[in-house]
Amino acid sequence: MRNHLRTFMLLAALTAVFVGVGYMIGGVAGMAVAFVLAAGMNLFSYWNADKIVLRMYGAEPVEADDGRPLIRGFITDVYELADGADLPRPKVYVIANDQPNAFATGRDPEHAAVAATIGLLQMLDRREVRAVMAHELAHVRNRDTLTMTVTATIAGAISALANMAFFFGGDRDRPMGMIGTVALAILAPIAAALVQMAISRSREYEADRGGAEISGDAQALAAALQKIEAYARGVPNHTAERNPATSHMFIINPLSGQGADNLFSTHPATQNRVAALMEIAAGVSPASSRRASRRMTAVPITGRPRGPWG
Repeated sequence: MRNHLRTFMLLAALTAVFVGVGYMIGGVAGMAVAFVLAAGMNLFSYWNADKIVLRMYGAEPVEADDGRPLIRGFITDVYELADGADLPRPKVYVIANDQPNAFATGRDPEHAAVAATIGLLQMLDRREVRAVMAHELAHVRNRDTLTMTVTATIAGAISALANMAFFFGGDRDRPMGMIGTVALAILAPIAAALVQMAISRSREYEADRGGAEISGDAQALAAALQKIEAYARGVPNHTAERNPATSHMFIINPLSGQGADNLFSTHPATQNRVAALMEIAAGVSPASSRRASRRMTAVPITGRPRGPWG
């Protein structure tokens, strides 16, 4: 509840920045045009975000009857986790990338997709992969894609208005002069980006908690986060480097694998996330851990020549 309230307050702050920018520029018509353009672009992204991002990363759709034991077991686990969380089964994708990482996309649970890199499936053990996908399903359950889309819409409108300031400038009849208008054009997008990052960080903490609940294995998620960060530092994700705006979607920052709780980070510090998960693990009953263990062994994976799931 606290994180939901924080997200609402941050969205309200973004809206206030947007309204303030429009007022300070003084062009009501220009504000309306910029908002319509930004809303139109983000509305298109809302309906097509999953297709855009999945295509961007070359994600391959996979089915439950896949001939590869590693992929087949991965899909089985995702479906089992979704069923246990009373969620519609998402579309499952695999990305041919050596960096271990994963993300969820889609405008709502009925149109959700989850994607994992080959690096994630190869470098983590099955418990850890299950925990990572539970985290992604928590994003789906929490409708974080919708939240981030709304955030992007408002932030995009702020940037559009700020850019207009360069073209239309300022005059004495407006609340701000030329210097103030230029300053606004520089500072307003930064303020919007900071709020956007803060929302993303709060949703990661919430998804960690939800993932621990769905998988029943907070310790596995903590271990997975540590491994992903360590591996990601030495295995670049070139697609993410070319498209840094998508970095907030991944479970760990794909640009560097290093998180820090500061204004310019889209992800919380991994050590803070791990500490929070270990606190959750301390409160998990032994019965829950045994149930998670039985679920993992219910669908054996055989025939894989190498890797931690063999």
